[in-house]
Amino acid sequence: MANLLDIRRRIRSVKNTRQITKAMQMVSAAKLRRAQERALQARPYTQMMTNVLKSLVSRVEINDPVTGEARHPLLMRREEKTVLLIVVSGEKGLAGAFNSNILKAAQRFMDAKQGKNIDLITVGRKARDFFRRRYPAAEGEDRKAQIQIVGEYVGLMNRTQLSSATEISDKVCRLFTDGVVDSVYIVFNEFKSVISQRVVVDDVLPVSAIGEQVREIEEAVSDAERARRAEAAAHAGVSIKEADTSEMDRKAATFATAPVDYIYEESPEKLFGSLLPRYIVTLIFRAMLESEAAEHAARMTAMDSATNNASDMIDGLTLQMNRVRQAKITKEIIEIVSGAAAAE
Repeated sequence: MANLLDIRRRIRSVKNTRQITKAMQMVSAAKLRRAQERALQARPYTQMMTNVLKSLVSRVEINDPVTGEARHPLLMRREEKTVLLIVVSGEKGLAGAFNSNILKAAQRFMDAKQGKNIDLITVGRKARDFFRRRYPAAEGEDRKAQIQIVGEYVGLMNRTQLSSATEISDKVCRLFTDGVVDSVYIVFNEFKSVISQRVVVDDVLPVSAIGEQVREIEEAVSDAERARRAEAAAHAGVSIKEADTSEMDRKAATFATAPVDYIYEESPEKLFGSLLPRYIVTLIFRAMLESEAAEHAARMTAMDSATNNASDMIDGLTLQMNRVRQAKITKEIIEIVSGAAAAE
C-alpha cells in the first residue's frame, strides 16, 4: 500500500491536471462560439451564390445541343477511374474521437472505391500524419501507387480563411479540368450544434445539382455521445440549440429569385463560367468552417470528461488517503496501549 506522502503527491498532481483540462475546456468553448459565428456569417453568401447560379442556369445552355455534353469543364462527367478525396481533419489532438472518426470514414470510402486510383489532399496535421505513414506522396505526373497523396495543407484549421479554401479549390479544379482526376469528394465533420454533428462525405466535382448536397457517407453520433456533449455544453455555458437563422436564411433565399429577366453587365455564359469555380470555393470553405467548429466542440467535450474523471480520481485518492491515515493512527494507538500494558 502506498504511503501517505505518495498519495498526497498524486492528489496534488491530479488537481494540477484538472486545472489544465478545465482551462482547455473553457478555451475551446470560447473558440467554439467564434467558429459558430463565422460559419453562420458565411451562410448568406453561400445561399446568394447558389441563387445567382440557379438564375444563370435558366438563361444558359449548359449542355451542347448537338453532343449533349456539358459545356463547362466543371460539369463534365467521365468514367470514374481516378478519384480525388479531400480529408478535412484537425490540427491537434485531445479532441476525443473527432479525428479518428473522420479518418475511419475516409478509409471506408477508399475501401468502397477499391480498384480505382485514389488521390488524397489532406487538410489538417492529423490527416497529413495519418496518411503519410500509409501512402506515398506523388512526384510529378507518374503515379507512385494506386493510392497517393497529391496535396498537404497544415496550419489552416487554426483559423480558417477564405484564401486557404481558394488555394485548395484552385488545385482541385485544375486537376479535374486537366483530366487528372474524374471526380472529387470531401470528408469532414458537419456541424449544426454542439450535440448535432456528423461525419459526411460529399460530392464536389463534377457539379451535379447546384445548391443540393449529394451524400456518399453520413454517420450520426449515438444517443450516449449526444448526452455527454449536452452535459459538457452545460458545464461550459454553451447553448446546445441550433442558432435561429431563419430570418437571415429567408432573406438570402429570396436573392435573385424574382421572376424577372435580370440584366447582367457580362453575358450570362461568361458569368456562369466565372462563378462556378467560386461555388466550389464556397463548398470547401463551408466544410472547413464547420469542421473547425466541430473540432472545438469535440475538444470541449473531451476536456469536460477529463475534468470529471480527474475529480473522480481525486475523490478516490482522498478516500484512500483517509484510510491510510486512519490505519496509521490506529497502529500508533495499538502500540501505545500495548506498551502501557507491558509496563504494568
